[in-house]
Amino acid sequence: MTIAMYPGSFDPVTNGHVDIIKRAAAIFDEVVVAVAVNSKKQPLFNAEERVELVQESLKHFSNVTVAKAEGLTVDFAKRYDARVLIRGLRAVSDFESEMQISGINRHLEPELETLFITADAAYSFLSSSIVKEAASYGADISKLVPPPVHKAIKLKY
Repeated sequence: MTIAMYPGSFDPVTNGHVDIIKRAAAIFDEVVVAVAVNSKKQPLFNAEERVELVQESLKHFSNVTVAKAEGLTVDFAKRYDARVLIRGLRAVSDFESEMQISGINRHLEPELETLFITADAAYSFLSSSIVKEAASYGADISKLVPPPVHKAIKLKY
């Protein structure tokens, strides 16, 4: 059984994230979505809210689990016996920073592979930051995020 982990802050989870997860779930026996806690960031949703929103958005996937992740990604991956880290790439600009992250993860845990999945062209512009910015001005983000996230963002703004 091959387990992959998709780490991220998911503040909030977008349809681009869901697309990457759907594609990873078709490849791997199990995908663990690791909702990261980063004390250096000021998220719109707290960790528990983000986990709940990701779970609600992915409940139709039988082989996807969602968990709150603290600490190093490689340590969290070990707890779940994940052998692969999934990383999404939207544009060439993502590649350099993702390569650096992949390099340190490989240094810390040589047995853990990183698999890059390129974003579908329909989502290549999409980020959580863009969603929050647009929503803060009252823009319609309903086609950018899953319905539970759309509802939660409307309540925040």
